[in-house]
Amino acid sequence: MDRLDTMKAFAAVADLGSFTKAAEKLETSNQLVSKYVSQLEEQLGVRLFNRTTRRVHLTQEGEQCLQHAMHILESVHDMESHFGELQSTAKGLLQISAPVSFSTLHLAPLIRDFKKQYPEVGVNLELSDRKADVIEEGFDVALRIGHLKSSSLIAKKIAPVRLVLCAAPSYIEKYGAPTHPEELNSSHFLRYSYMDYSVSENPLMKVLRANSNTNQSGLTANNGEILMAAAIAGEGYILQPTFIVGEALKQGKLKTMLNDIELETMGLYAVYPHRKLLAPKLRAFLDFLGSYFGEPPYWDDY
Repeated sequence: MDRLDTMKAFAAVADLGSFTKAAEKLETSNQLVSKYVSQLEEQLGVRLFNRTTRRVHLTQEGEQCLQHAMHILESVHDMESHFGELQSTAKGLLQISAPVSFSTLHLAPLIRDFKKQYPEVGVNLELSDRKADVIEEGFDVALRIGHLKSSSLIAKKIAPVRLVLCAAPSYIEKYGAPTHPEELNSSHFLRYSYMDYSVSENPLMKVLRANSNTNQSGLTANNGEILMAAAIAGEGYILQPTFIVGEALKQGKLKTMLNDIELETMGLYAVYPHRKLLAPKLRAFLDFLGSYFGEPPYWDDY
């Protein structure tokens, strides 16, 4: 018994409510479809359909079996699509939503190289640090950074994202290097407004959360590059991902502080609506994106 053909026959009958219509769709005989379903019922030891003279209906066990069968068939289809003629069929406009700083610092060369490999794929890139509604706003994929909460969307992790506390050498020379989070001056905290400081009970995050709530005289911005520029100028300290501050750390314009306190690593994710029947243009982009930045990512080389 060919298990894939059996599941295809079962899924077709479940979808169309008829052995005859399923046979027509699969271009085979009614008898063979019936045989496949009977064999599957015998193998599983359950009745999958309640049959009447006019229509067949899934049993409760049939409903459960259908979910598993569809998942398997979708996985097989995805595998076949992946190893098909991907490059020659990847075409059309790809709608991408991505965060501002990450895109300006790291996405431009990726898009350039992707376009060289897939010249028939157009790219419409919308930069925003807000969380775009992928489905409602018509995006094929959104790049997101953080700790993703459960949702109906599919998320593929692309790279780890590390946070570091840092300041300019001039700032550290003037105010000293803290040995404990409580020694941080809250008025010098250059705060990123989109960061959720409540996601961790790490001692550093607890202090920064308190600083965020009490500091009325510091600088707050919704762009990490602006905060980095202020930190390089000696105006205060920042908590930022290494994909923003890595180059400044490498050049000695910033130095990390409180290195003994390990912060939970976040992630860069590609988020898209569903696994089923991915468009070749999206599959090509996801595969290209998955290996582009390296392991560990190149921005951590400082």
